[in-house]
Amino acid sequence: MTTEHMEPQQEHTGHRDLTGHTRRRFLAGTGGAVGAAALGTAAAVGTAESAAAAAGAPGAAGAAGKRVAVLGGGVSGLSAAQELAERGYAVTVYEYYDVLGGKARSMDVPGTASGGRKPLPGEHGFRFFPGFYRNLPDTLRRIPFPGNANGVHDNLRGGTEALFAREAGRPDLHFPLRRLTTPPRPVDLTPSWIRDQVLSVLDLGTRLPAHEAAYFADRLLVHLTSCDARREDDWEKTAWWDFIRAEEMSEEYQMLLGIGQTRNLVATRAQEASTRTVGRIIIEALMLWGLLGRGMDGDADVDRVLNAPTSEAWIDPWVAHLRSLGVEFVLETQVNDIVYEGGRVSGVRVSAPDGGEARTVTADHYVSALPVEHARRTWGPALRAADPQLAKCDALKTDWMVGIMFYLRTPTPVVHGHINCLDSPWAVTGIGQAQFWDVRDFSRDYGDGQARDCLSVIISEWDLPGILYGKTARECTREEIVAECWAQLKDGLNDAGKTTLTDDDRLGWFMDPAVTGLGGPDPQNREQLLIHPTGTLYNRPSARTAVPNFFLAGDFVRTDVDLATMEGANESARLAVNALLDADDSGAERCEIWELFRPPEMEPLKRVDEVRYKLGLPNTFDLG
Repeated sequence: MTTEHMEPQQEHTGHRDLTGHTRRRFLAGTGGAVGAAALGTAAAVGTAESAAAAAGAPGAAGAAGKRVAVLGGGVSGLSAAQELAERGYAVTVYEYYDVLGGKARSMDVPGTASGGRKPLPGEHGFRFFPGFYRNLPDTLRRIPFPGNANGVHDNLRGGTEALFAREAGRPDLHFPLRRLTTPPRPVDLTPSWIRDQVLSVLDLGTRLPAHEAAYFADRLLVHLTSCDARREDDWEKTAWWDFIRAEEMSEEYQMLLGIGQTRNLVATRAQEASTRTVGRIIIEALMLWGLLGRGMDGDADVDRVLNAPTSEAWIDPWVAHLRSLGVEFVLETQVNDIVYEGGRVSGVRVSAPDGGEARTVTADHYVSALPVEHARRTWGPALRAADPQLAKCDALKTDWMVGIMFYLRTPTPVVHGHINCLDSPWAVTGIGQAQFWDVRDFSRDYGDGQARDCLSVIISEWDLPGILYGKTARECTREEIVAECWAQLKDGLNDAGKTTLTDDDRLGWFMDPAVTGLGGPDPQNREQLLIHPTGTLYNRPSARTAVPNFFLAGDFVRTDVDLATMEGANESARLAVNALLDADDSGAERCEIWELFRPPEMEPLKRVDEVRYKLGLPNTFDLG
């Protein structure tokens, strides 16, 4: 390291397939079972020979000779490629970069390796696998990894606590991520019991006035017991800030329950964020049901991360497995235009990223797995006219959520889980990586041996002034962003009498190179994040399009998880593959799909609310 600047208990969980059944659908009878067994062998052995045997299995016979072009090599594209290859399709993935994994990949920090070590690991932002993820963990289990009985899934490690750091001497909120004591019988999961549990959590070190905590608990009950129609019609149009009446509450309430649950976690301002999305995912799935251990990925922890840099622990083994299944990859390829002729997609015009000579690639089917800000540029007028839902995607909004890695001389775990700097104007969150990398020794394996930890940080707010320069992040140079972010971290983590971060301990930093032009008139970010202001749901497309050989995958596609996440990307890929199989009238087994947990105890109250909604009445618990 030479310089500071280093840039470049089985429950109802909503398990279904495309037809709505609650188990896998076998259309090929015993043939599907034989195919699955063959594919299991391929997964265990991970060789091209066993993959070829799997491709010839009866369950995959309908795909013989069928070619699929997957546009994009991120999580959704690789997920679709795996599902298709396992069903005998010949898959080619076209990717803009010279590496695969999209925003999920890790990347080498240039010029930092010495003494036989690997370069320091960088990333777009830290990876997070909540316990309520079900679809992506299923894929992780099917990616072989040496020494792991459950494949890549065994590389997940659980965080045991979360820190909501406060500035100016305010006491931090330190939450142990242990499961709450559940009632002895499911029938005892009543609204009053839930309300008591929420109040007990809010009493763990917060300074919320009692009446505000009680009001928030009541609003949570309103959302929990709202029928689907009320959620999709009313709460999708209502901002989270308004739903919880944050404007009328204390600053503590606004920061903890408004901003801290939206801008810091999903890069959407509380004043704009859809109540349906925030309520279902952040409050219910992640926090409430997660802490109760219901609807989870087995006995998963609420908060999980990988035990090594993402590409080492997941992406590289995944790509190797896909190659063993016969998947081909064409890298450094930009998708320019999807050609629509005669009621079908006839090809895709591509070129090198620098705009080199264009060519047209063809296949029988096409899966667009590009991020929405790139995908919609490839849909020409004819294609848009063929399926009006594509034009609606123009209304989907993206924003910046970008990571910085700080490399430290001493191990600085801070907390065994994630850090949320609540008062940070740039909505800074982070995690100490090395404590979870139990299969690595940071100083032995990376860089020049000086760095012993990596504090991986994400900036979610790029349009508010910081505390050092009084400028927004978009207005700052890279160096100013790093200094500002470090200052905000110290402001939140260095309490009176306790110094967690020191300038001398910081060896260097790395920032996602997808962000360019900082400090200039027109900063750009190629890797943006879909955000969820009110009304977003109505503009999200389905995986199936009106064009019989064209399908959509990506975290912008309408899925049950309804949030721009790796889980949503994986779920959308499964939906796209199922739609493709239907279009092919294939006898192959459909992809399994898990929906978010719906507690059966709440269903009677939701049915009552459905009647009340049709009558124009408020929810039973909605007292205004």
